[in-house]
Amino acid sequence: MDKSNSITPVVKWVGGKRQILSEITKYVPETFSVYYEPFVGGGALLFELQPQRAVVNDINCELMNIYVVIKENVEGLIADLQRHKNEEDYFYRIRELDRNREFYSMLTPVQRASRIIYLNKTCYNGLFRVNKSGEFNAPFGNYRKPNIVNETALRAVSAYFNSAQIGFACQDFEDALQGAEKGAFVYLDPPYDPLSATASFTGYDRGGFGREEQARLKNSCDKLNKKGISFLLSNSATDYIMDLYRDYKIEVIRARRSVNSKGERRGDVAELLVMNY
Repeated sequence: MDKSNSITPVVKWVGGKRQILSEITKYVPETFSVYYEPFVGGGALLFELQPQRAVVNDINCELMNIYVVIKENVEGLIADLQRHKNEEDYFYRIRELDRNREFYSMLTPVQRASRIIYLNKTCYNGLFRVNKSGEFNAPFGNYRKPNIVNETALRAVSAYFNSAQIGFACQDFEDALQGAEKGAFVYLDPPYDPLSATASFTGYDRGGFGREEQARLKNSCDKLNKKGISFLLSNSATDYIMDLYRDYKIEVIRARRSVNSKGERRGDVAELLVMNY
C-alpha cells in the first residue's frame, strides 16, 4: 500500500518524535517482517513508516482505547468530538469525570476516547498527565482555536488501521515483545532517563519509569539481540544510558524538547539512538 501523507498522530504525547523523524528514519532497516512498538505514545514513527504488519502497545490503556476506537468506530468518535466546547468551565467538568470511578466505568469506549482527545487538544501544552491516582490533571490551555476534531487525520488513520494487520495491546513492554521473532524490527521509545534529579516526567502513567525499569528494558534488548531481532531505541544522552548500552552502536542526535514548565529549559538537547545493527 502506498503511504498516505494524511496519516499523522492524532494526539500530542510527551516525548513525541515528530520533529526528529528525519533523523530516526535514517536508521530504520529497509526491510523487516513485523514492526513492534511497545511504547507507542503518539505513534509518530508508526504513522511515518505505515508498516503493513505491526504490534503496537502502550501501558496507558486510555491511549490504546483511542486507537482501537479509531479503527472500529471512527465516525462515532468524530460525532462525539464535535459536541465538545473550548470553554474553561466545560473543560474542568469533562476532566473531572474520572474522579467518579463508578460513573466513568459506564462511559462507552467512544466517549472515553473522545474525552481524552478533547482534553489533549485543549489542556495546557497539549499534555496527557495524570496524578498518582491515575486521574487526568493537566490544566485548561485557554487556546483560541484548538483543532479538536481533525476529521482528515482520524479517517486516514482509521483507513490505515483497517487495511493493515495491526495488533493493539495495553500491557507491560516485555509482554508486548513476547511474539517477536527473527526478521522483526522493534522500535523502543521509553520514558527517558531524566537529565537531572528534578527533570523527570513520568505523569503519562501513574506507574512511573525509573532506573530499575531502564535496566529491565536493557535486559529485553539483550534478549532481542540474542534472538537476532533488530532494535532501535531512543533515550536521553545521560551517562547512565551511555554506559548501560555501551556494547551497542550509539548515535547522538539533537532534538528540540518543548515540554517543560519553564520556558528557558526548553530547546535543543542531545538524545541517543541505540541499535544492534
